[in-house]
Amino acid sequence: MKFPRNVKILRSQFDAAPFAAVFFLLIVFLLLGAMLPVQGLQLQIQPPAVADLPGLDKPSVAVAVDANGRFYFANQIVNEAQLSSDLSRAAKNSHEPLTLIIHADQTVTYGQLAHLTTIARAAGINNALLATLPRPVEK
Repeated sequence: MKFPRNVKILRSQFDAAPFAAVFFLLIVFLLLGAMLPVQGLQLQIQPPAVADLPGLDKPSVAVAVDANGRFYFANQIVNEAQLSSDLSRAAKNSHEPLTLIIHADQTVTYGQLAHLTTIARAAGINNALLATLPRPVEK
């Protein structure tokens, strides 16, 4: 049994203009989507500027303290109990002794920094360093 053929085979030139238009629209939408604001943590810290301090080549863990005395660990606001448990977990998972890097605002008091180092010491982290900005080059 022979079926009738109703489908015509394309015998004209291939037109790429519609495909290019769709491709460029897709690129525009992807670029606009990348520029949308993302909900996240905006932490404003102004560390002091100091010149000629050495860096660190050992494993470290970072904690930030803002001007209001709030602690930030792993890009989240944490209280003292959460910070203590997170630091002790990090110290247990590390093969080498960890160093605590404290990113503190200039207005954070010495007492708050001392309290943070005692929390870290109780968690098993004995070394602590303050993060600073490099001093601007004077012209």
